[in-house]
Amino acid sequence: MILDERFWPDAVWKGRWSLPRYRNGALWIAGIALGAAALGAAVGEVGRFGSPAQHWIVRHCVAYGGLLGLAPGLTTSAGDLLWILVKTGLVITVVSASPVFLVWWERKISAHMQSRFGPMVCGGFHGWLQCVADGVKLLLKENITPDAADPWTHRLAPAVAVVPALLAFAPVSFGRELSAADLDVGTLYVFALAGVSVLGLMMAGWGSGNKYSLLGGLRSTAQMVSYELPRSFSVVPVLMFAGTLDLTGIVEAQADWWTLPLTGIAFLPRWFVFYPVVGQLAFAIFLIASVAETNRVPFDLPEAESELVSGFHTEYSGIKFSLFFMAEYAYVLLASCLAAAFFLGGGGAPLPWLTFLPSWWWFLAKVLVMVFLFMWFRWTFPRLRVDRLMDLNWKFLLPWCFANIAFAGLALMF
Repeated sequence: MILDERFWPDAVWKGRWSLPRYRNGALWIAGIALGAAALGAAVGEVGRFGSPAQHWIVRHCVAYGGLLGLAPGLTTSAGDLLWILVKTGLVITVVSASPVFLVWWERKISAHMQSRFGPMVCGGFHGWLQCVADGVKLLLKENITPDAADPWTHRLAPAVAVVPALLAFAPVSFGRELSAADLDVGTLYVFALAGVSVLGLMMAGWGSGNKYSLLGGLRSTAQMVSYELPRSFSVVPVLMFAGTLDLTGIVEAQADWWTLPLTGIAFLPRWFVFYPVVGQLAFAIFLIASVAETNRVPFDLPEAESELVSGFHTEYSGIKFSLFFMAEYAYVLLASCLAAAFFLGGGGAPLPWLTFLPSWWWFLAKVLVMVFLFMWFRWTFPRLRVDRLMDLNWKFLLPWCFANIAFAGLALMF
């Protein structure tokens, strides 16, 4: 290629609409968005199929149980248990398959932000087969356990990291009547389970018998335990305003609208992120702490390649490494779901005239926006130094959490 034919991005983007590929890309995006909206409007609320499906399963269990001479009460309980297993299986399948899409999407975002060519053309249409090839490669690679490692700890660590990430999705409401378990203490359940994964990272660091892995495990323990505090305290104002720990109840508390004086015209949803000062401060702290909790850039100190080779999972390969990878993306998805539920109204529409789209459609759209923010941060901000990482938590975020709780109390009082 002749050097004169190369352009800096600002030179190309000044006349971006004159480029056929830019216009085609915009048409593709518009077509995908309109197609997704048409699909959502056609399907409607998926939650309405839940009760008939449960009744169908229970009815058939009772019928087959009667042929076997079993008591009706026993077969009804078996049907209810089977329905719970079906819901759990659906959630686990979706969460387990999501990293394939998220990895592909992150590669596309990085390609556009940094003018990379590989993710644009390698692996079929827009590189979608590259992620499939990576998955097959990880499944086929040899699982190696170092001689100096503790075998049982080394093997158990990936499971301890990924299983809580999957179980934490149980009370998440993906739309109207779309949750695997409707728990009264859903918020407490999610934060309690999410904190267990730090044990898996610590086990991986200590059980690998590697000093770099041990340092990565110690860093992950210090970072995740520290940032769990502002992350938890940031949602306290939300719980105060909603008056419940149930994620479904928190979403329902945001279903109202702010209206224009005298006219009564709704113009802004009562999402907690729009509550003056308190909502924006809580959302910002929750977002920053969630990025740190998932070990994403600029808070990826436990995996810092320039310092620790690869941190706590340096000695992992194959399927065991992919479990750590899946846990990270599962927690990114979980944090995005929680942000949508706590601050963005869950499946509520942003404008009254957009309510024709179902709640699951809006919830998915908000989750994808939040995931995009996580990926945007990764390709924008430089990594923090370890001491500054802790200073940000203990000297800035945590004091502001307590101040925000006081602001919320004053708002409720007056």
